[in-house]
Amino acid sequence: MTGVFSLLPGGRHGLLTPPPGSGAGSSSNEDSSRYLAVGGYAPVPAPARLLERIGTVGLRGRGGAGFPAAVKLRAVRDAPGTPVVVANGEEGEPGSVKDRWLLRHRPHLVLDGLRLAAAMTGAERGWVYLSDASAEQAVQRALTERPPDLRVDVVRTPHSYVAGEETAVVRRIDGGPALPTAKPPRPFERGVGGAPTLVANVETLARIAVLHSRPEAAAAVAGTHLVTLSGTGGQGALVEAPAGTRLEILADSCGHGNAGAVLLGGLFGGLHGAGWRDLVLGQDRLAAAGGALGCGALYFLRPADCPVSVATEAAAYLTAQSARQCGVCVSGTGALAGALSALAQGGAAPDTPDKLLRWSRQLPGRGACGLLDAAARIVAGLLTHFPDRVDDHRDSGCPGCHDATTGGAAGDGRRFLVAVP
Repeated sequence: MTGVFSLLPGGRHGLLTPPPGSGAGSSSNEDSSRYLAVGGYAPVPAPARLLERIGTVGLRGRGGAGFPAAVKLRAVRDAPGTPVVVANGEEGEPGSVKDRWLLRHRPHLVLDGLRLAAAMTGAERGWVYLSDASAEQAVQRALTERPPDLRVDVVRTPHSYVAGEETAVVRRIDGGPALPTAKPPRPFERGVGGAPTLVANVETLARIAVLHSRPEAAAAVAGTHLVTLSGTGGQGALVEAPAGTRLEILADSCGHGNAGAVLLGGLFGGLHGAGWRDLVLGQDRLAAAGGALGCGALYFLRPADCPVSVATEAAAYLTAQSARQCGVCVSGTGALAGALSALAQGGAAPDTPDKLLRWSRQLPGRGACGLLDAAARIVAGLLTHFPDRVDDHRDSGCPGCHDATTGGAAGDGRRFLVAVP
């Protein structure tokens, strides 16, 4: 990793700039006294006004779906019963580190956001949900150092791609496995213990905390993203950048400027080829280009990297991570991964590209979580941006694809893993 840095003008109101002397960026977490000194844990005399501000500036969730935060908060507040709030720090995407970094190095910022979410929804109890041992230690220290206004428990879960899905979060906190459940009901209707439940990504909560302490910078805070950058040709980094930043600038910042393609949104946003440099950071802008920002993870491919190989490894990993609860997901991801593997090895049937195209259009939205959608979007991006490479593989494989599918790496996601700085 090249580390952690900000592309914000002056670095102000950023999440990657802890209070001076807090030690963030090393093995220690921010100190509560210094966090208090910069406006943390400020009183909330008018929770409704803070909620209105969140809606006005258009803050959207940072967990992957990009749902408007104010809408989610209001739905929980207005549901019958006493709400509960959950800080979701379980990063399913192997290429994302932002949530673990925040929990390890800025736990008070996240806990402050959880406190504010409780105030806006009327919740009396909260949870921090995670799988990372270092993050758990940092959060427990912070809770001991400054006990919050509401009861907060920490729940640790085994890591998996689907463990951070909101219904899986509820199921795990309630004592079950971290696996998604059918919807409805959604957590805001009936969640932990049957109560209306806000499941909020930790970056979302951190931004709510900064919005409260720095109301004059609310629009800038809401329009900024934490992005994990990685790939085969440069270094990895956790970067904070404003919406509208061209992906070329992000790539150049950590040595990926000569990349030939990019995998957007971790494994959720699909492959994008020619023209990727002109794409800009932001949920709506990337969606309009046929991709998705997801959790804000970008994986850059060198020109020499084979996109068929990358798609094959990604589909194999998603297949291995399936909760195996939905028949359509088991059969769908398996079919996609099998067809890509055959294509990569030069043994695909003549109609394989047509089948992949049909499946990529028919499968999205049919599973209980987004895993099947991710696999389908990767295939769709491969067919859209690399049709010539797909055609080349129908008759003969390539050395890179052969290594990827026979060398033991496919299915474990190792290619996409990023270390937390």
